[in-house]
Amino acid sequence: MSFSSADHAFMARALQLARNGLFTTTPNPRVGCVMVRDGRVIGEGWHEKAGGPHAEAAALNAIVGAGDTANGATAYVTLEPCSHFGRTPPCADALIAAGVARVVAAMRDPNPLVAGQGLARLAAAGIEVASGLLEADAAELNIGFVSRMTRGRPWLRLKVAASLDGKTALNNGVSQWITGPDARRDAHAWRARSCAVLTGIGTVKDDNPRLTAREVDTPRQPLKVVIDSRLETPPGAAVLDGGNVLIVAAQDDPARSAVLRECGAEIVVLPNAQGKVELTALMQELGRRGINEVLAEAGTRLNGSLLREGCVDELLIYQAPLLIGDAARGMFGLAELTDLSGARRLDIFERRSVGADFRIRARLG
Repeated sequence: MSFSSADHAFMARALQLARNGLFTTTPNPRVGCVMVRDGRVIGEGWHEKAGGPHAEAAALNAIVGAGDTANGATAYVTLEPCSHFGRTPPCADALIAAGVARVVAAMRDPNPLVAGQGLARLAAAGIEVASGLLEADAAELNIGFVSRMTRGRPWLRLKVAASLDGKTALNNGVSQWITGPDARRDAHAWRARSCAVLTGIGTVKDDNPRLTAREVDTPRQPLKVVIDSRLETPPGAAVLDGGNVLIVAAQDDPARSAVLRECGAEIVVLPNAQGKVELTALMQELGRRGINEVLAEAGTRLNGSLLREGCVDELLIYQAPLLIGDAARGMFGLAELTDLSGARRLDIFERRSVGADFRIRARLG
């Protein structure tokens, strides 16, 4: 189906609105809606948080608040209107009741509870429907939600801060700070948009991180996930401050578990055959918990394990203009290759400067 330049402009505006929910909508998708009649915007809205009005309802409320109606309007929405009862009524029904004449969706909803049924309900009511306008942009905005709906697991970004020669810490574990304040601030924004931040016990011991988003204005903090096979997290660890932490072990220790639970942690035991945490099972567990996006900030060994187990979808690498030397710790604990044909090729889709450092984003095929 072909779309006009006006269609593109209004959908671009809807996507801009959807980004207002970047830090807040989890576990729901980020959605924006623009209502247009006779080439003029008569209402717009976005989904702010789970349990609140969906984007379509927010736009309709704005129209009513202005003393108008949506009769005969076109709704541009970044995700197919829902057709089921959740915390809120179906948006498809609200659009039908409002007399909307046309609905343009950027993409179909991958949620099996919707999956084309919203558009079908609208069409059955005599409303003109179309989808696929700026679909790639809409899917990118909700890449974690799409991952959870289609794969049962979140989208995992592995974040690494390294020197130009690929080192993440001195041999003694010291890593603060390789990158500059602008890169660290940027990384906090990635924490804020993520549903969970994941690290390992080695990083907890070496760096004592808080794993919170502090450099950006956000009303919500991500779940803190610590992979700690033997429950060695110290009771005074900064990651335990404020609770909201999930410790994933390979074996239970009732005494240590009790201490950590008193500190506000939840304990989950997910062992593999080698006595370590089963990482793929953890990804499925996070998916069941409604986690859309995970930011992993770990050390060399856990980074390598996540890559080997196929848990990593995207690399987020900050490189500082420093040379640290051979004895320092590398980015990934991976086996040595004897033939370049075994090298993992990445799809680098973004390169940009962040202060004095560089940021590279790459996808794994």
